[in-house]
Amino acid sequence: MATKLPDDLMLRPLGGEARELAEWLTTFHLASVVLDPYTNESAWVLKTAVRILEEFRGSHARVNFVVTADDADAKKFLGPLTEQFLVFTDPDRSFVKALELESLPAFVFVRVDGEAVATAEGWSPESWEAVADAISDTTRWSPPTIPAPGDPVAFAGSPAAG
Repeated sequence: MATKLPDDLMLRPLGGEARELAEWLTTFHLASVVLDPYTNESAWVLKTAVRILEEFRGSHARVNFVVTADDADAKKFLGPLTEQFLVFTDPDRSFVKALELESLPAFVFVRVDGEAVATAEGWSPESWEAVADAISDTTRWSPPTIPAPGDPVAFAGSPAAG
């Protein structure tokens, strides 16, 4: 079921100025992995999330991480990945709340019309694969293999409310 996100929802890139969601969606969809850097669950899926997002580079989806922390903690958690990916910080969890997420990590696909058309919470290879398929179908891009060797076993995730 799709969730229409408010156009005035603010997304702030790491080290940058916040802009309304609609501004981030003018050309590209968003393929976002939402992480809570204060939990083991988000750390467990990080390598897999990088692999999946890398597969969508070059598609018409802007691949990114949304970290439920301030700049300093996002940098600490992601390390050199902050140089390789667009990273949004969401310390007040406004993005998480707008998506009505209940657990993190999460994989979310937001189309250019502001509809979150696919979400997966926790790490379930089947649900993450469904999000990847939605991205692939929309962008006409080849989907990544999920699960792949080295991916973690399924787990429920931690509460998104923080």
